[in-house]
Amino acid sequence: MTWISADGTRPTEDARALPTGGRAQEEAAMAQAQTVATVILGAAGRDFHNFNMLYRDDPGTEVVAFTATQIPGIADRRYPASLAGPRYPDGIAIRSEAELEAICRERSVRRVMFAYSDVPHAHVMHLASRALAAGADFVLAGPAATMLAARRPVVAVSAIRTGCGKSQVSRFVAGRLRAADFRVAVLRHPMPYGDLARQAVQRFATPADLDRADCTVEEREEYEPHLAAGSVVYAGVDYARILEAAEREADVLVWDGGNNDFPFLRPDLHIVLADALRPGQATTHHPGETVLRMADAIVVAKVDSAAPADVERVRAEVAAVNPRAAVLRGASPVRLDDAAAVHGRRVLVVEDGPTLTHGGMPSGAGLVAVQSLGDATVVDPRRSATPEIAAVYAAHPHIGPVLPAVGYGPAQLAALAATIARARPDVVVAATPVDLGRLIQCEAPIVRARYDYADADEPGLAGLVDRFAAGLRPAA
Repeated sequence: MTWISADGTRPTEDARALPTGGRAQEEAAMAQAQTVATVILGAAGRDFHNFNMLYRDDPGTEVVAFTATQIPGIADRRYPASLAGPRYPDGIAIRSEAELEAICRERSVRRVMFAYSDVPHAHVMHLASRALAAGADFVLAGPAATMLAARRPVVAVSAIRTGCGKSQVSRFVAGRLRAADFRVAVLRHPMPYGDLARQAVQRFATPADLDRADCTVEEREEYEPHLAAGSVVYAGVDYARILEAAEREADVLVWDGGNNDFPFLRPDLHIVLADALRPGQATTHHPGETVLRMADAIVVAKVDSAAPADVERVRAEVAAVNPRAAVLRGASPVRLDDAAAVHGRRVLVVEDGPTLTHGGMPSGAGLVAVQSLGDATVVDPRRSATPEIAAVYAAHPHIGPVLPAVGYGPAQLAALAATIARARPDVVVAATPVDLGRLIQCEAPIVRARYDYADADEPGLAGLVDRFAAGLRPAA
């Protein structure tokens, strides 16, 4: 920029210094004008990762707020300065998604980024319309910009919808790799619903680690089965640091995805699940269609529970969208720890929470297991729901006569226990992967329903993973 004095002459260097501080102020104002005020729409996971990858150190962007949805109790917090970095000494506000237009007006927002998962495509575009009408650009950050490059081989497990069986497949994959004498670390899609600074980097090896971290039911549902199978689990907020820690103790990394999001790590083998119980959803939800198109291999899951016509329909759907991927079939056989205790009894079924809520399923493996006995009476928990649980049913009216294992905090856990007590069942069948008896007081005995992945093809997913593992070893 050329500076000209009022008399038309060029000022001296001393004059240009503007002793009143005017030049510095003008330069600061210009820099601020060139900075893009940005809001990130999220749900305490993908949003923080996108910020860390794209904006934390970007002087051309000021993230003025995150917004929160899907998960109760995650708004009205702050993304702490310890994670946000020196450009954000006060951290970053986390506000309700309902306030989007107000935030745009207050902070002259010019960019709105969408950064959460398992929503219909129309939902994304409704948010885009709100952002555009508020004067902002609407953006999506893709896999290439947000995936970390690992120094270890990565197997990623994703799905086109929540509740397809990712965790079962992740455990299966980790088990095959351990059987081939690899040290395996599981990196789980983030669920940081508590103290974000404490949750920057989390490592879980025992149930006591989960207790010390005050993990929610949803977190325990994902972590406990991996620990029981012998895997170490990493999770948290800062995935660059999480990746560095995992690489120090593992030969191979398994990315266990959340909802239907794409991986945070660049995969060497990308396995994507589709649900045989949900035909017609191959391309209906974001970013599930993205991961389907990215897949190296597609597993049509739960073929043992679905009608053969639906299995074939889903197989044809996914093959049409991604014809280069191998399409395999997988089963999820369910077993009750004590079937005799359930026969002929009044049974309340507790199912995996996210599968029922934003996953859209009316019920899950627990109801399948109980109905297969033929002589048990299912107790409908909707009739005994406390106000907190009734609100979950009201928000998700598709849920059937089962109780979603919500428990994002002590209040919801207490409401879960109270709902069971008010229903007065003879026995509770818990199909959530978490050990529910460790978390709530329940007068009725709890019988766990367990389910794991099983190949329905030969050589199936086992053969695929074994070939991948063999390729990691140098030739003899």
